[in-house]
Amino acid sequence: MLQAFLLEPGRIELKETILPEPSDGEVVVRVKTALTCGTDLKAYIRGHPLIPMPGPFGHEYSGYIERTGRGVKGFKEGDPVMGVHSAPCLECRYCERGLFNLCENIMETKALGAFAEYILLPRHIVSQNLYHKPVHIGFEHASLLEPLSCVVHPYRVVLLDGIESALVIGTGAIGLMHIAYLRLRGVKVFAMDISEERRGLASRMGAEVVRENEAVELREGLGMDLVVECTGKEDVWQRSVDYLRRGGRVILFGGCPHGSRVSYDTHRLHYDEITLHGSFHYTPEDVREAFKLITEQRLDLSPLLSGEFTLRDITEAFRLLKQGKGIKYIIRP
Repeated sequence: MLQAFLLEPGRIELKETILPEPSDGEVVVRVKTALTCGTDLKAYIRGHPLIPMPGPFGHEYSGYIERTGRGVKGFKEGDPVMGVHSAPCLECRYCERGLFNLCENIMETKALGAFAEYILLPRHIVSQNLYHKPVHIGFEHASLLEPLSCVVHPYRVVLLDGIESALVIGTGAIGLMHIAYLRLRGVKVFAMDISEERRGLASRMGAEVVRENEAVELREGLGMDLVVECTGKEDVWQRSVDYLRRGGRVILFGGCPHGSRVSYDTHRLHYDEITLHGSFHYTPEDVREAFKLITEQRLDLSPLLSGEFTLRDITEAFRLLKQGKGIKYIIRP
């Protein structure tokens, strides 16, 4: 089978590899659609600790069951499916506490390699986070299951009761999905981004686009109930609290490079009761919610899809993303 390998930052190579044979509980999925994502782009530009190099990459996918291992229940060859690339072990100390997104083994047992003709899914992913794709949902939208699962995750803790306004900073794919989700929940959303193209997409998805000075003016009026940071830049993390009202909350969603440090005004955090909330990955419950949102077609995420390429042209897709062109590209194996 043909598979894309990220050899080093800026260098992707296609290789012919052996079609995997599923073991007990495993399935092989024939990839119909894979999507690029911000983590893939970070790895392509500078490397990423969670994407080993050289190695296969890509983790947003949908397709058909090609082969099943012994003991697989609920799936058979030919079934259209949509899924994610990880699942908790259910045995570690964090899983025992119900903190499934923080599972000690979840990153070591994830399935990378969606930029390929086929991908092997381990037993724990098949049993927890693989779903049948309904006929009325296209493979492109089905492949959004993984990033949407990440987006819904923080709202299990940062409850939206009483949240009337939110500022989303950074309107790439994740920021745009936050906008769509918050709008669905009845929140008035403002958005800020340095890219004219992305500001336009944010407006198209129902956000009121503001610039830095306007965001500060909003703070002087009262401030946002919620700020969602989606850039992964230290200076933006630090400035996020500046747009909040007293008692406001920040979701720090964008991941900064390892070793990054920021500082906050302790007086503001303490006396204004500002809450900082980090957000990482998702739980099986989050995946179920994202699956429901997609299959019930409650969110219009089509503006995120910027075009498509064959697997042989995958480098061109990442070249455009590196230049800041497009949001997500469809890769057709």
